[in-house]
This record gives sequence, C-alpha cells and structure tokens, in this order.
Amino acid sequence: MDDQRCGDFFRQPQDTLHRRYEALRAFFVEGRPLADIANQFGYRRSALKSMVCRFRASCRNGMPPPFFFRTAAGDPQVADAVKIKPAPSSPSSPIADS
Repeated sequence: MDDQRCGDFFRQPQDTLHRRYEALRAFFVEGRPLADIANQFGYRRSALKSMVCRFRASCRNGMPPPFFFRTAAGDPQVADAVKIKPAPSSPSSPIADS
C-alpha cells in the first residue's frame, strides 16, 4: 500500500495550527536545527525561534501551547484559549471552607 499522501500530511501540513505543531515537534522531539525546520515549514528562522520561546514559557506557566497565539489572520486569540491549571503541589483539604 502506498502511504505517500498520508506521510505528506505530516511532512507538509497545510493548516496553520498543524504546521506550527509539526514545526515545534520537529524541534523538541526530533532535535532538528531551527534553520532546517523553518525551511521545511515555511517560517523565517526568527519567527520559529520566537514560537519555541513562547512554547517554553507556556509550558512553564501551565498555559495552553502557543498553537493558540495569534500570528496569522483567522487564528484564535490567546484570550479565547482556556488556561490550563498546574497540578497542585499538595493535596487539598477534604474539609470545605465555611
């Protein structure tokens, strides 16, 4: 079975959010250089570097990934994203406040 078209879905994503996801995945999971990733996915190196920085900051702050940051027309705004709460450092008390 020829899965070329299926592979192209991941190698050459057309949707903005999917392309952003695949570019960040290539950097963080595959450890590829920014210049190679930027070239593959059609970003300027500086724009991709900025996405990497925002992704790291979002992860540190328990926020949604930067796939929600507005960088192109039609992308959802950050204000529309739901904040992800970090896990509590200690269990909460089973007794409700009165």
